[in-house]
Amino acid sequence: MLLLGDCLDVIRGMDDGCIDLTVTSPPYDNLRTYNGTLNDWTPEKWKAIIAELYRVTKEGGVVVWVVGDATVKGSETGTSFRQALHATECGFRLHDTMIYEKQNPVPYHHNRYQPCFEYMFVWSKGKPESFNPIMVPSKGLVGGSKQRLADGRSVAFNSGGAVHPHKYRTSIWTYSVGSDRSGHPAVFPECLARDHILSWSNEGDTVFDPFLGSGTTGKMALVHGRKFIGIERDPIYFEIAKKRIASCPSLNGVPAGSDQ
Repeated sequence: MLLLGDCLDVIRGMDDGCIDLTVTSPPYDNLRTYNGTLNDWTPEKWKAIIAELYRVTKEGGVVVWVVGDATVKGSETGTSFRQALHATECGFRLHDTMIYEKQNPVPYHHNRYQPCFEYMFVWSKGKPESFNPIMVPSKGLVGGSKQRLADGRSVAFNSGGAVHPHKYRTSIWTYSVGSDRSGHPAVFPECLARDHILSWSNEGDTVFDPFLGSGTTGKMALVHGRKFIGIERDPIYFEIAKKRIASCPSLNGVPAGSDQ
């Protein structure tokens, strides 16, 4: 289901607890104009949207909020952290703070180190119902591992032996950027959306993106057997998303752009 309209207005008409997983990337302060549609992007607006996301998220559901900060007069705004803290005030748990590292960031010349990452806040409504961890190969052998206690002491955690052949991926995910040519000014990698969808939902679940943009989350949700709801207020981006999603191998029997 793809809907054209202001996401706050649309979400307010959605049922309580209808969403299993949200994977979205809201506007980053005023870094993009998005065809002049951000005149009302204020703290009051994003606070209301986060509160509505809590309402429509199922118990055990998850919201992945991919966000960065503008730099104004040499200082980062910190809006991303304010949004994360507000989510906890609305009832979400800050389940994980992850990093989206850009493998090939645009180079800048200034008096700071090269910016190359954005935050991926993972908010959960209670304990996450679904977690399908992405595994990566482990290497080598260990003679025993330790864990650090609160008082500073180290105690044996593992008696030693071969490391399990696989381990959980770390919370820093690295992707190449800039390959998309959809016409949208801020597209995150398809594999980023895919990896969160596979991690926090199961086939048949409903995935949501209130800031649809070029349709990346929707495309990956449908490709991997999830249902999808997306909202976009800009008609140009909405048409871009419809075309991208229409190219998906599976549309769960629902034509792109339908309100069914």
